[in-house]
Amino acid sequence: MQTLNNVHEQFAEFFKAEKLKPFASLVLKKLGEGHICLDLKEILNGEIEFPSLYHSLSEMENDLIKEPLVSTSIDNKQPFVLFKSKLYLQRYFVYETIILKRIQVLINSESVDFTYRIELINKHREFIASLFSSDDSREGLSADERIDWQLVATILGLLNNFTIITGGPGTGKTTTVSKLLELLKRIDPNIRIGLAAPTGKAAMRLAESLQGDQPTTIHRMLKTIYGSIHFKHNQQNPLKYDIVIIDEASMIDVALFAKLLDAIGPETRLILLGDKDQLSSVEAGSLFRDLCQTQEKVNSLSSNKIDLINSFIANNEAKLTDNFMSDKSANPLSDHIIELKRSRRFDSTKGIGKFSRAIISNNSVEIEDFLKSGYDEQIHIDTKYSPDIFREFVKSYEAYIQEDDIRSALNKFNKIRVLCAVREGKFGLYHINTAIETLLNAEGLIDSQTEFYMNRPIIITKNYYDLGLFNGDIGILRPDSNNILMAWFEDSEKQLKAVLPQLIVESETVYAMTIHKSQGSEYDEVLIVLPDHEGTHILTRELLYTAVTRAKLKVIIQSSENILLSTIDRTVKRASGIKDRFNDSIQNDLWACN
Repeated sequence: MQTLNNVHEQFAEFFKAEKLKPFASLVLKKLGEGHICLDLKEILNGEIEFPSLYHSLSEMENDLIKEPLVSTSIDNKQPFVLFKSKLYLQRYFVYETIILKRIQVLINSESVDFTYRIELINKHREFIASLFSSDDSREGLSADERIDWQLVATILGLLNNFTIITGGPGTGKTTTVSKLLELLKRIDPNIRIGLAAPTGKAAMRLAESLQGDQPTTIHRMLKTIYGSIHFKHNQQNPLKYDIVIIDEASMIDVALFAKLLDAIGPETRLILLGDKDQLSSVEAGSLFRDLCQTQEKVNSLSSNKIDLINSFIANNEAKLTDNFMSDKSANPLSDHIIELKRSRRFDSTKGIGKFSRAIISNNSVEIEDFLKSGYDEQIHIDTKYSPDIFREFVKSYEAYIQEDDIRSALNKFNKIRVLCAVREGKFGLYHINTAIETLLNAEGLIDSQTEFYMNRPIIITKNYYDLGLFNGDIGILRPDSNNILMAWFEDSEKQLKAVLPQLIVESETVYAMTIHKSQGSEYDEVLIVLPDHEGTHILTRELLYTAVTRAKLKVIIQSSENILLSTIDRTVKRASGIKDRFNDSIQNDLWACN
């Protein structure tokens, strides 16, 4: 059960209506927890402690509708909106509505160029076929994995104005986009391309994958107006691109999502890349996942799209079957969401691939197998929090410290990482970083008596646009040729840059980092440390999945069996109206909120 927080009660006191106050308090509380709205069903079924007793949704809604400060549409500009048994702060209802409407505008506008785009596909058949050679072995793969979903996504990306490409690590999301861009540039060498990601670090990783195109952050693409929540690019001043591609879209909160979509012109293609199973944004909303969940099954395609795609596939076993056919009228996002199924990084039958799938599907039988000692060479679960295992992992940091070449040292440091679920407590980020420093001090590898010490690894915690450094960038402290201690980083072109550490005060030691901060990164090995007590709501399967899939070769998890199983059993739940409003009649829902 949850109780109301004093901060939220103080917010509620701004409103004189007694019946409205507890609802207002809960809406703000839910917003702080990442929800877009308050689902009244949670009050009715007892999930939330509430001062008044209600016997039905209609009774609750009738009380709210009577309040002058509660509206049932955007038009009245009241601070609260009640819509389909969900109570919103008006601004967030507007955000959600913008997202729904702008996606619908993009989808509706596709029909104008559909015939022309089909002609382009047929004209460039040979080139498309050359992008997707079928010489790799598909033996031992599941029926889903035998299908070349990258080919499917590329063709739909050319046909559609709005496309979501989701998939786990190693499934080739950026590879797919790279092939699509190659095709689009062949069709039109002057095509205007906009690439962006939620963070500077994610933008740099995208730059590494897509050589020749320079990504930026979403904020910089939209052009921030200093001191304002708005951007220079909006519906009245849309972005001047023919195609916009956004990576790590699962990290985008509802407000930024709405402002991004508002700045996309109806003739601009928008492609969102991300892993729907990863953690959502730190702020309110899980829009990327919500959109992916608007369909009962992923990869639902209309019959004409299936026929078109199959015409590129010679192997009958790799063709799309009627199992993927959908009724286009049933969901406006049919043909627009593709999940890449085959991971080139992980084997789905063992190791990290099998374990990560067991986490997301909450397969307790398989998880129990991984708890057995020696069951899998890639996964080791230490239920005793062994100091020896921790010490042995930390010794691996010696490799970067002993490396004289700075670029090589950065590379070696970024091969391993300790990942923490929380910041505070015995197994939190701050304590773990201190423990690692203590061990390395004892070995004579570092001297951490001063803040800026030789070989200290740091992570930037804010954007320094003037220095070309961004939240999440990682560097190490080393002296330059003049023996001045500098912080060394690599840019997107793998070039070293040195900055005085005194200029980047918003930074932290990073032998260990939070799982949230690790999103989008990859290491050879990770040690994941979970807190040793129950009741931490942040511990979810999405959190653990994100941590586990940061590793390419080996995962060590320090956690009790109970904590591990309860973490995998708990999933992120963020209330929003996206799924219901998309799946309802478009005329009766979406456009009713004009």
